[in-house]
Amino acid sequence: MKKQYAVFGLGSFGESVAVTLQSLGCEVVAVDNHMERIEEVANKVSYAMKATVGDPEVIRSVGARNLDGVVVATADDMEASVMATLVSKELGVPYVLAKAKTELHAKVLQKIGADAVIFPEMEMGARVAKNLVAANFTDWITLSDDYSIIETMIPKSWVGRSLQDLDVRKNYGVNVVGTKLGEDVEVNPDPAKPLESGTVMILVGHNEDLERIK
Repeated sequence: MKKQYAVFGLGSFGESVAVTLQSLGCEVVAVDNHMERIEEVANKVSYAMKATVGDPEVIRSVGARNLDGVVVATADDMEASVMATLVSKELGVPYVLAKAKTELHAKVLQKIGADAVIFPEMEMGARVAKNLVAANFTDWITLSDDYSIIETMIPKSWVGRSLQDLDVRKNYGVNVVGTKLGEDVEVNPDPAKPLESGTVMILVGHNEDLERIK
């Protein structure tokens, strides 16, 4: 059976979530106050409806009791955001992810039962900044305040040597979880295989240890 989700609020974040969930094989109900946004996604999701996002009756009408999850993507209207989150949890939705605009907003959402609260713009901004500072890293994903996953091109001195020989964990304090060469991705790569020029390593570890890779 396909998983079923409702997305409340169709700004750029909400629309992206709704369309991506649908493309991944889920059934998605998208709700927004603005007709132009509804028209934009109408052919990209299972069902799109114009309605007041914070109206409890609207939330009930989308069959919240049968949903696998709800994404509350409206953050500018704090009252609507709080109401959509609260009613969804009261109706028994197992997982509610809500977008917050401020720290206070986030605390309120957590207090009323949101399973996850995110700041998409803030998180993307932090990620972009880290990528700018760590220019030799092709990507940096924050896991917590102290730990991250990075992708970085192997140093020239590593070409032709194996992971076993380099002993990255012992010498750098980080774990190699994968390698990429062109379109080829290897998870848990062969530690005895010599690394080729152009290989990108996927590393996880403490931020200070990852910085030392530079």
